[in-house]
Amino acid sequence: MTAPRTRSRRLIALPLGMAMATAFALLPGATASAAETAPKASAADSATLSYVVNIATGKGPTTTVKKAIADAGGTIVIAYDQIGVIVVHSSNPDFARTIRKVPGVQSAGATRTAPLAAQSTADMGAPKELTAEEFASAQAAAAGDQDPLEPLQWDLPAIKADKAHDKTLGSRDVTVAVIDTGVDDTHPDLAPNFNRDASVNCVSGKPDTTDGAWRPGSSGSAHGTHVAGEIAAAKNGIGMTGVAPGVKVAGIKVSDPEDYVYTEAVVCGFVWAAEHHVDVTNHSYYTDPWNFDCLDDADQKALVDAITRASRYAERKGTVNVAAAGNESHDLDADSITDPDSPNDGTPGDRVIDPHKCLDIPAQLPGVVTVAATGAKGIKSSFSNYGLNVIDVAAPGGDDYQPPAAPATDGRILGTLPGGKWGYAKGTSMASPHVAGVAALIKSTHPHATPGQVKALLSSEADATPCTDPYDIDSDGKIDAVCKGSKNHNGFYGVGIVNALNAVTK
Repeated sequence: MTAPRTRSRRLIALPLGMAMATAFALLPGATASAAETAPKASAADSATLSYVVNIATGKGPTTTVKKAIADAGGTIVIAYDQIGVIVVHSSNPDFARTIRKVPGVQSAGATRTAPLAAQSTADMGAPKELTAEEFASAQAAAAGDQDPLEPLQWDLPAIKADKAHDKTLGSRDVTVAVIDTGVDDTHPDLAPNFNRDASVNCVSGKPDTTDGAWRPGSSGSAHGTHVAGEIAAAKNGIGMTGVAPGVKVAGIKVSDPEDYVYTEAVVCGFVWAAEHHVDVTNHSYYTDPWNFDCLDDADQKALVDAITRASRYAERKGTVNVAAAGNESHDLDADSITDPDSPNDGTPGDRVIDPHKCLDIPAQLPGVVTVAATGAKGIKSSFSNYGLNVIDVAAPGGDDYQPPAAPATDGRILGTLPGGKWGYAKGTSMASPHVAGVAALIKSTHPHATPGQVKALLSSEADATPCTDPYDIDSDGKIDAVCKGSKNHNGFYGVGIVNALNAVTK
């Protein structure tokens, strides 16, 4: 099964008002489909690829480096002097090997194996819709000042976000950037909180500030819009409520039309967030085309180097970075993992990797808050990756094996969808924005806190959760995963499940 490029699973559309939902396609996710198994064209020798060239920070490329790039058949797209990362296009298959020998170049590598502008013919599959009667039932169950669809959001009381909202909805001075597939800022639950100035399209690796460029395309994924609603859907009497419904949300689009997220786009996203005063970023994806980037491979090491520089730069500028741990049920603290899905833009094949040397990016970058998923029963989601000293915290991501209590009827997570709709999804993609939302509430309560202090508060205010032992999530008599560690620090839940009420009261 090809790994999901984003960290969620199926989305189910809810209509605006009482109308029936329009059909919505299956996201690239963790259920096998033609969309996940269709290979893309392999790069021919003459194909133009994208590269990152990493040099010393602060001075920009020297004349020697610029000349070497040109002589090797490269064209500079953009140079991020502040972190020493240059994005280059070249059709020379020996470009990376050649440029790595140049004095002043610290690392260099291709960001993809398929040529630029590669096209996909994948069939995204059929949707599953929610009926108007089910929509009306949710509205009827709303009580007090609840938004109409809040009764479906079992995840809010699971982290005491509903109680936190009695204290504060979050500050308008705090912005969370959704670095993802694009955000529909016209959605009625997102428009009141959208920060246009902090939004951009980074797909090419170079910021595109055209108005609306941050939105998903006509055939684009709803993933980023869903994530944005989980974080900051406004408490406005329409639809659902986000974890931090009073903060602002920005869209930084990093996925191409086929939902691939390449290194140059991620670098651009981190740097843009850093320089536009973003307080928190959410990353519910892994960086294509490698599910794990191995440090003993010169190309993959260069990708890790470039994104590490960018993420650290963002943190130095005041940004807390939060990322999803992944949906493959991997123990990221194991001695080895079989990765059958890389490169996912070419011809993937099984490779046995050491997860301590081959990293899931950006989830395993230093300083990034790595998030595992839980279901409605407060147990690790069946699909969630885990690992001692890898997982920092856990949060609701949904799980079919953990049905919620009434009036909620679905074990997945509600979010906003493009076109004024709402729908369900599950994945660590959905867990990460819960943590980003709680981090935003912390920043709202402690406006002068540094990223390190916000992360420390996120950990100290989480609810310690002991290992689930034995873990037989499907009740078939077989152990599905083994949790290592103590109540206060283990491989399933890190230091615990985040607590939004603590975030605003302690």
